[in-house]
Amino acid sequence: MLVAMICSIFAQPITGKIVIQSSNQPAEYVNVGLMGKGIGTVSDQFGNFSIEIPASYDQELLYFSRVGYSNFSIKVSELRNQQNIVIKLQELRVSLNEVSVIPKEYKKKTLGVTTKSKSVVAGFNNFKLGYELGLLMKINKPTYIQKVHINFASCTYDSIFLRVNIYKKMGDMDFVNILTEPIYIHLPKKDLNQTVTIDLISKYIRVEDDFLITLENVRDMGDGELFFCASLISQATYFRETSQAKWEKMPAPIGISISTEVETEK
Repeated sequence: MLVAMICSIFAQPITGKIVIQSSNQPAEYVNVGLMGKGIGTVSDQFGNFSIEIPASYDQELLYFSRVGYSNFSIKVSELRNQQNIVIKLQELRVSLNEVSVIPKEYKKKTLGVTTKSKSVVAGFNNFKLGYELGLLMKINKPTYIQKVHINFASCTYDSIFLRVNIYKKMGDMDFVNILTEPIYIHLPKKDLNQTVTIDLISKYIRVEDDFLITLENVRDMGDGELFFCASLISQATYFRETSQAKWEKMPAPIGISISTEVETEK
């Protein structure tokens, strides 16, 4: 009876493959999860995914999302007993409106936390795929994001593989990714002893309101720890435990050392 109860609560994992519809090529590092439920994962570099979902969520929608592709969702019950599941993502085509270029003056600023001190640290102590954390950058004028700087405190991995996400703030805890293509950090451990810089000048990323910069765990790196330099400030670090989970703030006002160079209108 006990075995039967366990099986009814935790059904067999749902496994499958995610491909790009136009080419049938694997879609790597796709976020897979139940919206706001804390149940999620990320597909591997070959598009394969596996996720355990309790039977009580069979009527919920399972979401698949990745930068540059249209979101896809399907009811869990429709996938539950399928064999050889293949999810096809459609490339997102963005039409650009006609724009008028008006010369304006910009000034350089640095936003976020720049500390290199290791007296306070925060980081990946939860290694679920899709776990991410970052800082909210506050602006009040149109701004171009130039560079992102990250200061790591410690790492027990031989190398790291993370995805950089930039979100537009839509509400108090509601964010939408504004990138049109994924940005990854893949570095050996020795390169984390100094500030890691990501040059985004060529991306022409323009924001008009507060934006969130995060680092996301998208590849299973095994057992280990990864921590960032941090500072005790009034602004808390934002995080979510896995793909499609709700955004939260760290209970203590600790800001991880992520900063960004920007050019903002005078």
